[in-house]
Amino acid sequence: MRIVIAGGHGKIALRLERLLAARNDTPVGLIRNPDHAADVEAAGAEPVVIDLENTTVTQLTEKVMGADAVVFAAGAGPGSGAARKATVDRDAARLLADAASLAGVRRYIMVSAIGVDDGPAPGSDPVWAAYVEAKRAADDDLRQRSLETDWTILRPGRLTDDAGTGKVWLAPKVERGEVAREDVAAVIVALLDEPATIGQVLELVGGTTPIAEAVRAVGA
Repeated sequence: MRIVIAGGHGKIALRLERLLAARNDTPVGLIRNPDHAADVEAAGAEPVVIDLENTTVTQLTEKVMGADAVVFAAGAGPGSGAARKATVDRDAARLLADAASLAGVRRYIMVSAIGVDDGPAPGSDPVWAAYVEAKRAADDDLRQRSLETDWTILRPGRLTDDAGTGKVWLAPKVERGEVAREDVAAVIVALLDEPATIGQVLELVGGTTPIAEAVRAVGA
């Protein structure tokens, strides 16, 4: 499969690219900074330079043409302000959905965040609140595209760089907790292989169920 990954130099994306390349898929990492191309190549992916905040849907469509699926793993990242939460976490996700639709790519995996439907807690830091609202808006937009997009929304808990355990808790609603980025990447691979997860919003934290079994269970 040819899988296009927005945010191709991110910590989850690089792990995902390695997993896909290891099983002879063709991962394509969309990156803004050409200096990151070597890291993407080292992960086994094809780097494609495009700035999701400063491109057109036509230009992005050209980059996803011929893909079997797209994964939105981009984010404005720590240190960015509220404005970039909107332009990356919300607007770029919508743009990727538009481009995928124009390119005829139905499968879309959205990497979101746990609990965003609840909105930011009262008194939250304004930048954090903007991030939550951006993620919620992007998810809401994707959920309205069921006629054109075979989407799955994955909402991990607090991300860590710990080694993955290969075991998780995956369900429409879970208690908040941590999850290793390595395990998030492995779950994305399993979701790509399980059509029964299409149309589902799934929360993810570390747990005791092997990833393949956890994905089969939510697809049953």
